[in-house]
Amino acid sequence: MQLILTIDGNKYIVDVDVLEGEEIRTPESFQELTSTIQSKQVIAPSPQPLAMQPVADGLPDDKVCRSPIAGIVQRVNVQVGQKLQIDDLLVVLEAMKMETNITAHTDGTVKKIMASPGEAVKSGQALIEFE
Repeated sequence: MQLILTIDGNKYIVDVDVLEGEEIRTPESFQELTSTIQSKQVIAPSPQPLAMQPVADGLPDDKVCRSPIAGIVQRVNVQVGQKLQIDDLLVVLEAMKMETNITAHTDGTVKKIMASPGEAVKSGQALIEFE
C-alpha cells in the first residue's frame, strides 16, 4: 500500500506493508495525524578533530610511531634492528572488538619497541621508535 504524507508542506510517498490481523486506518484517520506530525530540523555540531593527549615522552613525531587510538596490543610485528619501509605492518591493536593495523609512516630501522602484546595503550602513546 502507498501513502502520501504531507509534512511541513512537503509531500512524501511512502510504501507501507500491512501485517495480517493489523487494523488498517482509512485516509480520514490520517487526517487526524496531520496536525500532530511535525518535522524537526536537527543541526549537528560541526565535527572537530579529536585532540590527542599531550605527549610527555619528548620523542619527535618523525622518529616514533604513535597509537592513533586507545586499545589493546594484539601483535607486534617488528623486532629491534629490523629495517622498515613505509606501510610495513608494525603493530595490531584491538579496540571495541575491531583490529587496527598500525603501519610505518617512514623508512627506517626499529630502535626501540615500547609496547607488548596484551598491553593497554592510550591514544598518542609511543609504540615504536625509529632511527
